[in-house]
Amino acid sequence: MAYWLIKSEPSSWSWSDQVKKKITHWDGVRNFQARNYLKQMKLGDLCFFYHSVVGKQIMGVVKVASSFKDDPTDSTGKFGMVDMEYVSPLENPVTLEQIKKTAQLQDLSLIKQSRLSVMPVTNAQWDCIIAMSK
Repeated sequence: MAYWLIKSEPSSWSWSDQVKKKITHWDGVRNFQARNYLKQMKLGDLCFFYHSVVGKQIMGVVKVASSFKDDPTDSTGKFGMVDMEYVSPLENPVTLEQIKKTAQLQDLSLIKQSRLSVMPVTNAQWDCIIAMSK
């Protein structure tokens, strides 16, 4: 299993939207690197759900519920999507400020490539963030 972080602006799709809907398309990605990460995702991989722009914090965990497929919102045919399924909230959200202050997370793409909407998370980074949320 691999770990990921996916970002969404709460005004477009929030954690509470995800909780209510349970399973949803993760569409609208228009960055080639983020698209390539979506292609690498496997069923059951776990993802942190991050509120970007407003809140700037990891809210909970979702899992990959489908393989990469065409994104009907993309007229160019260059981009795709996966489905995401609600798993659980974090005990306490982990903020970007906390992440930036944590030595073990300095290589996290969230810090290094702040505009990227889909990114890998190492096992050590995942474990660190989970521990921070307790």
